[in-house]
Amino acid sequence: MNHEGGEPVYKTLLTLDMCGICMINTLGALPIVYSTLLCYPFTRTVALLMYILLSSYAIYCAITARSRVRRLRVGGGSPTSLRHFLTMDALAVLGGVINITRIPERFRPGLFDYWCNSHQIMHVLVVVSILYLHWGFDTHACLCCQ
Repeated sequence: MNHEGGEPVYKTLLTLDMCGICMINTLGALPIVYSTLLCYPFTRTVALLMYILLSSYAIYCAITARSRVRRLRVGGGSPTSLRHFLTMDALAVLGGVINITRIPERFRPGLFDYWCNSHQIMHVLVVVSILYLHWGFDTHACLCCQ
């Protein structure tokens, strides 16, 4: 944030930055919702409308939060869910590392061409990672606007 406009400009830029981050994080799943319910037009419309409304509320809470602590509480849930999110990230990173390093086929070329190759292992770890995301997801109300 290199500018010479002082605190008002900084706060405006920070608000726009938070708005962009929240929009990407919350509205990013719209294509998934749309394509999942492609064969059910009415259900798809209702689901998209509800998703957009809830996402808009979360964005509003994040942008109007009076402190960074309240901003971080947007969508906050049970403290016990943190271990699920950490496990989720660790599994996703591990899957990426295994895929990049080409383990185990690097050590036994040809043996893992069809089964148990690094790409398949990565996909399995990412799917398990998504399971941990769902297990850790807690649908408590937005606490920042209270």
